[in-house]
Formats: sequence, structure tokens, C-alpha cells
Amino acid sequence: MSDPLRTVLVRRPDAAFGSANPKPWGYTAKPDLAAARREHDRLVDLLKQSGVDVRYHEDPQRGKADSIFVHDPAIVTDRGAVILRMGKELRRGEEESMARTFDALRVPILARLRGDATAEGGDLLWVNHGLLAVGQGFRTNAEGLTQIRETMKGIGVEVEAVPLPYFQGPDACLHLMSLISIVDEDLAVVYPRLFPVPFWKSLRERRFEFVEVPDEEFTTMAPNVLAVGPRDCIVLEGNPITRKRLEAAGCRVRTYRGKEISLKAEGGATCLTRPVLRSK
Repeated sequence: MSDPLRTVLVRRPDAAFGSANPKPWGYTAKPDLAAARREHDRLVDLLKQSGVDVRYHEDPQRGKADSIFVHDPAIVTDRGAVILRMGKELRRGEEESMARTFDALRVPILARLRGDATAEGGDLLWVNHGLLAVGQGFRTNAEGLTQIRETMKGIGVEVEAVPLPYFQGPDACLHLMSLISIVDEDLAVVYPRLFPVPFWKSLRERRFEFVEVPDEEFTTMAPNVLAVGPRDCIVLEGNPITRKRLEAAGCRVRTYRGKEISLKAEGGATCLTRPVLRSK
């Protein structure tokens, strides 16, 4: 999650996002498409300034407002991509669309979730190169965990299940990555009030230190931090306490404006990016 980001996939806000009905999509308000595109372009500029090769996911997805959140339909391993199956039914169909883009980028498909399995990328957290944490909540189910574990076992990756809290219930989105971002091999940004105790202990055993997000910055997605390299962070503006704590931990912090693409649609910098290649 914190090795230097080399290649990333993004999706520029399109008509589906601009015309989204807030209620079924769970947005706080209808997005302004022109403003959303400006915000997204600025985020892409920050990525390019970091030397990241930015690729666009442009496969048509009519009516899929959430398709700008390219982190969720798949996860990429050393051996190729795992195509997931969205827990949010409105997003079904995004998975194979992303598979087509991977094919165009010559990213091999390692596996696909089958049957009733569901999993979303926001629940899948690389703790390190050989360990993947899988959040167990309303978006990623037990069968999804089982199939991901089987796939990862085949490439030598251990899987740790992380039960998630009920919080606001099945209609809200609480991913594992709503509560944590890893910004170095031994440093994570966490929201402690909702954080699962067994996973907290597991990370401590691996010598992780924590940057804690205060209550007042949880709703503005302060735990959602994109590392483009070790302790090199891109975050949503408007979280000054978390920013100061990151800087005190030796992090470089840059911010993007996300009123439309993040605050209204409830997805931060990690959600808006699908890392395809990281390497030291």
C-alpha cells in the first residue's frame, strides 16, 4: 500500500456521475459535473507530479455513478488482477468493465469471484507484500473471503479476516479502508473509535505505529490517505489535525479539493484510484 506507485487507473467523472440521484446512490447531494471534473483533474495532476503513470478507465458504463471509484471492482496482485463482485447491487457490471480495461492494458486476470461471493476493493488492505487483510462487513461476505483466500493461497499470500462494526447499517458504506490507510511499512492512519481490536493488536505485533484521526475528521474521510510512496501522502483537504499528525510522523502531505468527488459521493483519494503497479 505504500511502495512507490508506478501505474494507476482512474476514471474521470462522466454523465452518469453528474446526473446521479443522491438517494439511491447514497450521496449527500447531486454532484456538479463541471466542478467534479476540475477536482478530479487536480487529483490527477498531483499523481503525475509524483511521477505516476496515470491511465484512464474509459470503458462505457451507462448509469454507473459510482464507477469513478475504480478501487472497488478489482484488486491487483503480482500475478494479475482478481475481478471482484460488488456488494452494492447498483454497482454490478463494473467488474467486467474493468476487466476489459485490464485486458487493454495487458494486465492478466488471475481469478474472478463466482456465485454468491461478494467483495469490494475498499475491504482489501495489503498489510505487507505477503499479507492481505479482508474486511468482513456488508460489502464483503464470507464466501467472498473464502474465494479470495483460495486465490491468495495459490500465490503465497496469507489472508487475515477483519470483522467490521455495524456502524450505520447495511445501507451505508463502511469499508475496512474507511478506518485505515497504510502509509509506510510500519505506519498506518487509523480511526480508533471503530477500529477492530484484534486487528489493532495484529498490527501492533507487526510493529506498526498509528496516526490517529480525531472524531471530528472521520466524517471528512481523514482516514482515507493515498500513499504514492513511503510517507508521501495525498489527502482530502479540510482535515488539519490529521495532516499535522501525519507531518509530525515525517510524512509529506499534499491535499486535493474534493467537495464534489469525495464529500458528496463519500469516496476519498484511495477510492478514486486503482493501483496497477507499485515497486521499490
